[in-house]
Parts: sequence; structure tokens; C-alpha cells
Amino acid sequence: MSERKAYTGKDIVVSFDAQLCQHSGTCVRGLPEVFDVNRRPWILPDAAAADDVAATVARCPSGALRATRSDAA
Repeated sequence: MSERKAYTGKDIVVSFDAQLCQHSGTCVRGLPEVFDVNRRPWILPDAAAADDVAATVARCPSGALRATRSDAA
């Protein structure tokens, strides 16, 4: 069974399901200040603008990443 882990930022929540991840690296290459597999936690949603985080998450080919806006955008 898949299990999502949530990373909560001020304006956006990013969730990740490791079992769905295809390790394409799209997130890490797209926004390395937010997504860094060598850091814990590896996702820091507040390290970039919520719009940029949402756009990077939308490019995740596997659907392992999801974003939910918590601001008015």
C-alpha cells in the first residue's frame, strides 16, 4: 500500500509517495533549493515561491509528488 508523506510550507503542501517515484530527477533538476535528496527533510516547500514549487511538482512524471496550495492563489 502506498504511503504519502507531507511536507508543509507556508503557502503550499507537497506530498510524496516513494512507491510511485520513478527517480526521473525532474524535481531535483527543476528546483534544487526545494528538492534535495541528500538533505533531511529532502523537500523544503518554503525554499522557493509557491508558484514555482507547484509548477515543478506538476512536471513529476510518476505522480509521486502532489502539491496543494494553502494560500489564496
